[in-house]
Amino acid sequence: MTVRPGGGVRFRAGPGPAAGRAAPQPAPGASRGGRRRAAELVGSWRAALRIARREARRARGRTALVLAMIALPVLMLTFVAASYDMAQLTRQESIDRQLGDADAALRWISDVPVVQDENGEGWVARDAEQVGPVVPATAEQVGALLGPGARVTEVKRWVPVSVRNGDEDEAMRGRVIDLGDPLALSTVRMRGGRAPAGPDEIAASPAALRRLHVRVGGTVTAADGSRRYRVVGVVEFPDDLGPVLALQPGSLPPPDVGTESTWLVDVPGPVDDALIRRLNEHGVVVTARGGPEESRVLTLWPGTNSGADVNEMGTGVLVGGLGLLEVVLLVGPAFAVGVRRRRRDLALVAVAGGDAAQLRRVVLADGVVLGCLGAVAGLALGVAAAFAARPLVEQYIFGARFGGYRCWPVALVVIAGVAVLAGVLAALAPAWTAARQDVVAGLAGRRTPPRNRGRWLAVGLALAAGGAALAALGAARTAPTVILVGLILGELGLVFCTPTLIGLLARLGRRLPLAPRIALRDASRNRASAAPAISAVMAAVAASVALGSYLASETARGALSYQATMPTGNLQVQQPPDQRPVPPAVVAEAARTHLDADAVAPVHTPTCDPTRGATVICEIVPVLPPERTCPWQPSDGLSAADRRQARADPRCQLRARDYYGGYVQVMVDDGAALPILTGVAPATAATANAVLRAGGAVVTDPRYVVHGRVAVAVDRGDGESRSTDGTVSLLTAYAPPGAVGPARLLLSPAAASRLGLTWSVSSWAVSTPATPDERQQRTFSAALRPYGSFYLDVAQVGPPAEDAPLLLLLAAAAGLITVGAAGIATGLAAAEGRADLSTLAAVGASPGVRRLLALCQAGVIAGLGSVLGIVAGLGTAVLVLSSTNRRYAASWPIEDPYPLVVPWSALGVLVLVPLVAMLGAGLFTRSRLPVERRLD
Repeated sequence: MTVRPGGGVRFRAGPGPAAGRAAPQPAPGASRGGRRRAAELVGSWRAALRIARREARRARGRTALVLAMIALPVLMLTFVAASYDMAQLTRQESIDRQLGDADAALRWISDVPVVQDENGEGWVARDAEQVGPVVPATAEQVGALLGPGARVTEVKRWVPVSVRNGDEDEAMRGRVIDLGDPLALSTVRMRGGRAPAGPDEIAASPAALRRLHVRVGGTVTAADGSRRYRVVGVVEFPDDLGPVLALQPGSLPPPDVGTESTWLVDVPGPVDDALIRRLNEHGVVVTARGGPEESRVLTLWPGTNSGADVNEMGTGVLVGGLGLLEVVLLVGPAFAVGVRRRRRDLALVAVAGGDAAQLRRVVLADGVVLGCLGAVAGLALGVAAAFAARPLVEQYIFGARFGGYRCWPVALVVIAGVAVLAGVLAALAPAWTAARQDVVAGLAGRRTPPRNRGRWLAVGLALAAGGAALAALGAARTAPTVILVGLILGELGLVFCTPTLIGLLARLGRRLPLAPRIALRDASRNRASAAPAISAVMAAVAASVALGSYLASETARGALSYQATMPTGNLQVQQPPDQRPVPPAVVAEAARTHLDADAVAPVHTPTCDPTRGATVICEIVPVLPPERTCPWQPSDGLSAADRRQARADPRCQLRARDYYGGYVQVMVDDGAALPILTGVAPATAATANAVLRAGGAVVTDPRYVVHGRVAVAVDRGDGESRSTDGTVSLLTAYAPPGAVGPARLLLSPAAASRLGLTWSVSSWAVSTPATPDERQQRTFSAALRPYGSFYLDVAQVGPPAEDAPLLLLLAAAAGLITVGAAGIATGLAAAEGRADLSTLAAVGASPGVRRLLALCQAGVIAGLGSVLGIVAGLGTAVLVLSSTNRRYAASWPIEDPYPLVVPWSALGVLVLVPLVAMLGAGLFTRSRLPVERRLD
């Protein structure tokens, strides 16, 4: 007999068991039983999927919510995957972009025979280990190698060009290419104007025109003012959409020997292996068409033949797992509410003979159907968005044109599978709840109070403790993958503990006013929907706080090791060594006019006196006394006992950069630049000036001064040998206390002459009352522009806070998830608690109670999740930083520990987010309480 869903009964006829009948053989019977069970399983899933499809159409609001939460991450991942796949050119696309209409591209890179690969991307010298520099070839020489009938054009792809842009010098990329040659013109795209016809004409990319604020017909001036170029065309290079200038051959001075040229050639015959081998004999590498084309249909990782890095893939999988967990936690409440609203239908399935497995399939089918719909919608929208936004992504993200329109099939299949998995995992907990519900209570429409299962709390605590220990182990061994695994396990443990915490809070809320008491009671009743929402908020906030604390601590650690070059506000004006010197009066006048400078002093750099012999090597360094030198070097592999001894040695209490002796800036000064560069007190500066006037030296690092003297070594050589005999001299020295900046050795002119040195002005030190702003720096540079280009080194208060925007971005992402989870949970709670609202209206509750109740419900979700997340995030940060510092406590060389810094800016945002969620719930909730007629 079979019970049909409609209530009909069908009897199956068949021979019953008879006495004396032979028992069936086991194998055929087992086979029929297996086929029957498989058929029943398929039929059960088919019926469950039909029920899920019907339920999706009936509850359209909840279906749209689930689809949006599943499809949004699928859309984003699909967009990234398709864009990345289009950005990775196939070999044929790369060759076509590089060659255009040419037959091959040649690079004359060696003066000895070479052996190249089939693509022309790699090569090795065939017979010689060392490859000497190649004298730049000419078009005639390249054409002679190819034979009669060949056409050749030269392209220099990377040439630095410095031009003026208003009051500043702009360093841009240039390409020397004759766009009047059809071979060269086929590799670019002319978007306006014409090709340059002379050395005084250029073409520019659209990005270059925007940066230089010029149009076709305008002029561009070189930074040194030696030449003016007229812009005659707009050109686009497919492999570089940034600011690029196309220069004619002869527009720039001859480049150095190391500049590499590419020769586009058109030969009358084919570019076969014989021609390639003949060119390789002359040290020429050939890139030609042909060769096997890779199949990208089932490519695991486009753009590479060796696959992705295993560690990077592992980290990506773990980060993706965290994102999957977040999606599951956000979608879970919707499935939980759906199960409660369908508890009567599920009870009818149980009455009709459905067992626990069939009830679970009915609920899991919801996850399968919605996961598939979300995957399909996300994939379609993601691919469409990637194709539509391709020009913007090319221009502003990749900076190069893509290949053909295609997507990454393997990645799309994986993304779709993850989306379906997210739907199934989100429905897993509600499915187990539905299989355990009381059938009689479900038929009567009554709620069954949740049972407090202590094993989930035990499992959660165990996972949290194990995850914390694993994260600490990963931090101690500097293993990011292990740290991520520990964090995931810890978050899962907190997720399992959340329902118990909700129950405890509901008990503590009995003495609260009406609205918060109802909100806590509903959260305790509906733990299947409230706990995932709170866990989602907690996971997002914890990850944001933990990462924010680590970044803030790393920034603080960098600030502790930061060393200012000069006192705050002062600056140093540096010029290239091959540039003609600027008159001191010009620098002083410009500094006083545009920077309100208090003092300007030249900084002299010493070098060996050429009259005492030709020198190629000239090193001037102070000598650190042996008794003050740390006997252990950072590269020494020390045992644990030696590390402890080295860490306890007072001579080794140095910064990491000083273990090798450190770099000491050497300059010649008569005392004018000393106070500007070091910022010492006036009395200290007077003492130092007296030492310099007496022919001595000033050293800002007191370790080099012994009994008022410093040893200075002058090493000189001709490039083949070095002479150090008799070059160590003792000079009267003074170490000024409180000097700012790196270690410096200031020699008096008399001491420099005694050491056999000459000196020249290399920069100017400028003292200003306040740090110059951007406008002052631009006007000061413009005043010195007639004398060449200069570099301004402005002393800052500390290192730039590069992590501040990232911290706020993390807090904003966590806040967005918090508001979203609170809104979803509040909306679902309102839909589920409609009967309670009717009861409140019946007993005379005011309309404002509805808003207050929604506000409290959002506060429970957002507030509790944020508090738990902040505590968990700070605990994770303390654990990771403490473990790292314990490892540093026994390391050699000595490293600065990580200070525990609380990211107050991020915490401020996260504290305000629950208030925003509560206000949003209160404002967007209908205040009118429903009055309904109920028959219970």
